[in-house]
Amino acid sequence: MSKTMRRILTVIPAVIIQALWILALMKWLAPWAAAINFALSLLALLFVLYIITKQDESTYKILWLLVILSFPLVGALLYLCFGNKRTTKPLKRKLAAAGSLPPLPEDEGLDEISAADPRMGQTFRWLSGVTGFPAVRARGVEYYPLGDALLPAMLAELEKAERFVFVEYFIVENGLMWDSMVEVLSRKAAQGVDVRVMYDDMGSLSTYSRKNADELRGKGIRCAAFNPLVALKGTLNYRDHRKMLIIDGRVAFSGGVNLADEYINKIEKHGHWKDIGFRVEGEAARCYARMFAEFWNAFSGDPIPEGHIPPVGGETGAGDGFVLSYYDSPLREQAASNELFVDLLSQAKERAWFYTPYLMPGEALQSAFVRAARRGVDVRIIMPGVPDKKLVFRMSRSFYPALLEAGVKIYEYTPGFVHAKACLIDGSVCSVGTVNLDYRSLFLHFENNSLFYGSSIMKALEADFLATEEKCEEKTVENIGGGFVKWLLDGVLRIFTPLC
Repeated sequence: MSKTMRRILTVIPAVIIQALWILALMKWLAPWAAAINFALSLLALLFVLYIITKQDESTYKILWLLVILSFPLVGALLYLCFGNKRTTKPLKRKLAAAGSLPPLPEDEGLDEISAADPRMGQTFRWLSGVTGFPAVRARGVEYYPLGDALLPAMLAELEKAERFVFVEYFIVENGLMWDSMVEVLSRKAAQGVDVRVMYDDMGSLSTYSRKNADELRGKGIRCAAFNPLVALKGTLNYRDHRKMLIIDGRVAFSGGVNLADEYINKIEKHGHWKDIGFRVEGEAARCYARMFAEFWNAFSGDPIPEGHIPPVGGETGAGDGFVLSYYDSPLREQAASNELFVDLLSQAKERAWFYTPYLMPGEALQSAFVRAARRGVDVRIIMPGVPDKKLVFRMSRSFYPALLEAGVKIYEYTPGFVHAKACLIDGSVCSVGTVNLDYRSLFLHFENNSLFYGSSIMKALEADFLATEEKCEEKTVENIGGGFVKWLLDGVLRIFTPLC
């Protein structure tokens, strides 16, 4: 069953309650039905006013307004359970109770970035302030244009592990990729290396079971599921979409690649799987170790010993540009990656190229794409040609017309599915990470991303983007079709994009 369908099924209990309420009004509460409906309508109006005054994306507001006005009781219940950010409180409490980690240093890179590009320096300083992570010198940077190339590099570094290995992924599935990693991890655990694995319980719902986790523990590997799906609860929407492998705080890997065989093209689900990843060393790797430690200490029940995490800072010497590695959190007031992409598009002078598997941006981000294209920036987006979720793909295509008409170039990868998440702005900055251009990724999920400045990874990303573009079909206003029926369907689908 698809994740989208599971999310839709979560509303069934509330719908049943609404139906029972209507039945009760008709059968037992008929004498007071008018007064009761008036009271519910008044409460619905208060909910509507509250939602209108909130600082949320307009599409998200419209969805809840329609639900609450159409079904006051069910709408209010669903909003209280899933739509209100107050439901993040249990996760906030766990993070707050997890204890402190070594303090992060002052940003060593901010002054140099600001001196070279004052406007970009403002962006880095803002991002560091929002996320708490510093801009550090990039070292040992490698770019992998496919998951096929990423796995051998990960296995080679795992063999060198001496102190600890941290693994955190949205999807884990038994197969060649994961089994080959477990073989090394179990040997390292037997040698005394501290090996810890965290996976998202919903992301791996159909691929990794409690029995699988117990088997890992039997091999000496600590294992924890993030936000277990044991019952319907307000934190259901907030998933751990992060992807990271950290070895000794010396090297870290990240990108779009999950731990399943389609990501390395050992099995074919949706044609050729186009994904990307990268590695960093030194302080940037230690920033990833800190990201993992925050989550592990909060959600595993088995805290990492104090002093086990290497501190960030103290490295000297030249690097390969700078990198700010951070994680997104729905617990923050500011949606860091969404605001970052809006800001980068506003600064773009020559080009703004994006990889994304899903294209369902909020109003602010869509407007940023449109404005950049209209002022002459070369804006390109590479999307899948073969979808993994047909309904979500159709929703993504509903955003094509407005973008194409503004001058944005959209390409679909004809050999298969694009799962890469990256952007390249002019010749100065790029980001690679786990962030999709959709509502869930930008506003509801925990994500991780790395923003590089003046690094060689930009050339590698540029070459890969152009090579991938050659395998794509460019979409135009003429070849995407039109007409009233399509317009009507697009409008209806657009309402439900925050669910997908």
